[in-house]
Amino acid sequence: MSTAAARRAYAGPALFSFGFRPFFLFGAAWAALSVPIWVWSFLGGAAPIAHRDWHVHEMLFGVLGAIVAGFLTTAVPNWTGRMPVIGAPLAGLVGLWFAGRLAMLGEFWLGPAAAVVDSLFLLVFAGVIWREVLEGRNWRNLPVCGLVTVFALANVAFHVDAAVWRTGVGERLALAAIAMLLALIGGRITPSFTRNWMKARRLAPEPATFSRVDQVALALTGASGLAWAALPDSPVTGVLLTTAGAANLVRLARWRGWAAAREPLVWILHAGYGWLGVGLLLLGASRLLEIVPRTAGVHAITAGAIGVMTLAVMTRATRGHTGRPLAADRATVAIYLAINAAAVLRLVAAFPTAQQPLLLSASAALWALAFGGFALSYAPMLTMRKPLTA
Repeated sequence: MSTAAARRAYAGPALFSFGFRPFFLFGAAWAALSVPIWVWSFLGGAAPIAHRDWHVHEMLFGVLGAIVAGFLTTAVPNWTGRMPVIGAPLAGLVGLWFAGRLAMLGEFWLGPAAAVVDSLFLLVFAGVIWREVLEGRNWRNLPVCGLVTVFALANVAFHVDAAVWRTGVGERLALAAIAMLLALIGGRITPSFTRNWMKARRLAPEPATFSRVDQVALALTGASGLAWAALPDSPVTGVLLTTAGAANLVRLARWRGWAAAREPLVWILHAGYGWLGVGLLLLGASRLLEIVPRTAGVHAITAGAIGVMTLAVMTRATRGHTGRPLAADRATVAIYLAINAAAVLRLVAAFPTAQQPLLLSASAALWALAFGGFALSYAPMLTMRKPLTA
């Protein structure tokens, strides 16, 4: 049975008919809730759960883990032609994700058991992706399997490091893996969707095809991420990161995003990829220049590249896979504007200023508005049946 036929034959709850449905919905809702909890705690609220490590962990492995799972459990069956993970197996994966969130909320009381429970989701998910890609002999996407595995192991390292060494290696390794995944997947879909949009309107010249420029940008992104994970304070790491950032911005320029400025579903992909280039540049500059704080680069990648690109993919995939027109409505445009504004304010707040509390609060509010807006406006699409695309 083909992937499309298996999905058409599915007769269970609509929420578990596609991987993106539950993971996008619950991941976005958790993104909207967890950041305000953290900012409240940071500004003086008394909450034993919302310390810095909890905030970093939930953004990287809680929110992003859900969204990556939603994307790949939907995309991998299309890549391999194998049966999709739907129904009870999908509900089981979602259950593991929920167990991890509850465990991390109760970490203050559960102790090391929280880390064990939380680690299960990404480890099991990585195993599922490996199984599907290998059984489908889809060799092209073995790098994706590798990056998901690194991401899952980074979560384990995060817990061990937080309990023993406190070096930040798990956090850096996770960000390196996600930056590479953004460069790899974003580097496929951004020029592809731009090219399709331009072809439909007979616009030329189209985005540049994959070439040596792309290979160099990907190699530099991977090398600089590994260097940052292992040697975060080395000037060589700073040079590699700034070079990788510049290479990704050159790569982005070759995709001619300005030609698609009229279509929000397209330009938002370019904006997300642009944040990746800026984030790598700033992260490298923080190793070379004292005036650039490290958190500027980190939040350009997290609030900027991750926040913007995930919402870009979530909105487009949801609309496409539920039979809606591939055009942004007002709510979607508002989501895009809010997440980019949140990223800008969070980047500014990384620099010393008396207005930092206000900037953090405003950024958190806009972040919650963007992800909460997605959860509310896209919930009917994610939970109700519609004619499915093949």
